[in-house]
Amino acid sequence: MHYMHVVKPGGLDKLAIAETAERAPLAGEIQVRVHASSLNFHDYLVAAGLLPVEDGRVPMSDAAGVVTAVGDGVSDFAVGDRVMSCFFPNWSDGGASMDGLLGVPGDHVDGFASESVTMSANAFSAMPRHMSFAEAATLPCAGLTAWRALVEEASLQAGEWVLVQGTGGVSIFALQIAKHLGCKVIATSSSEEKLEKLRALGADEVINYREQPEWGRQAAETTGGVSLVVEVGGPGTVTQSVRALRVGGTISMIGVLTGISGDVPLAEFFQRNAVMSGITVGSRQHQANMTKAFEEWELKPVLDRSFKLAQLADAFRYQESGKHFGKIGLDLS
Repeated sequence: MHYMHVVKPGGLDKLAIAETAERAPLAGEIQVRVHASSLNFHDYLVAAGLLPVEDGRVPMSDAAGVVTAVGDGVSDFAVGDRVMSCFFPNWSDGGASMDGLLGVPGDHVDGFASESVTMSANAFSAMPRHMSFAEAATLPCAGLTAWRALVEEASLQAGEWVLVQGTGGVSIFALQIAKHLGCKVIATSSSEEKLEKLRALGADEVINYREQPEWGRQAAETTGGVSLVVEVGGPGTVTQSVRALRVGGTISMIGVLTGISGDVPLAEFFQRNAVMSGITVGSRQHQANMTKAFEEWELKPVLDRSFKLAQLADAFRYQESGKHFGKIGLDLS
C-alpha cells in the first residue's frame, strides 16, 4: 500500500510518497482501508514544516474507510463496517484532559495519508449512514469542532444569532448546524461570490469585511448583538468579534489563522459580560452525538474539490490560495 510522509525539515516540496506492506492488527486494533481524507489547517502546518513532527510522519488527521481486519478483543467493529477517524483517540468522554489530547493522528502518531492503516479501535467511530466516504472524512476535525462549539458548549436557542467567519470547513459546518438549531446566521467574507454562496446556504445576513473593516460593529447593529461568534481568525479578528457580541455573548475560540497571540479589548469584553471558550475539536462521545444528529438532519458537508494522494502537495497549495468554499478532500479509493 502507498502512503505519503513528511521529510524533515518539512515543506510541501518535501512530501514524499512511499510503499510498504499492510500490518495485521494486534489485540485491540483494527485495520482500515482508507477511502478518503480531508484537509485541515492543522494538517497544513504539519506538511509545511510549521508544526514540528518526527521525520517520516504520515500526515492527515481525518479519514473514512472500511474495516478490513479486526484484532482480538475488539467488539465494537467488524470487517466491512464503514468508519471514520477520531481526532483525539484517547478522549472518550467528559471534559478535556492533557492525556486525552495526546495521540493526534498526523501529528503525535502517523495519520491517514495512507491507503491502509492499523490503529487502536479507539481511533475510529461509525460514520453517518447517509454519507459517502468523501463526506464523512470531513467530519472528525472541522465538523466536530463546529458541533462542539454550537451544541456541546453553547446553549443556543432558536432565533439567536451566530456569527461565522469566512468559508472554511469549520465556518460552513457552523452555519449548517446553526440553521438546523433554528438560529440566525450572519457570515463574513471578502469575496462577493462567496457571500452569495453563503446566502444560498442559509446565511441570513452577510458582511464583506474588506469593505467594512468595522464588521463587528456592523454585525451588532444588524442583529442587536450576536449570541455566539465562531472565531477562526484569532488575534486579527477577535477585536471585531468582541464588538459583535450581545451582553452575555460567547466567543468560541477555534482557530488562529492570523497568528498565535495578540491583543483583546478587555474593557469591551468584560463590559459585555462575555465568555471566551477554547475549542479543540471534541471527544469520541461528542462525535457519536454529532453523527446521530447529522443522520437525523440528513446534513451533507459542503465539498469544494478533491485531490489524489500523489497530489497532496497541490491540495495544500490550493488550500493556501484561499479559493476554496467548504472542505478540500483527498481521494484514496
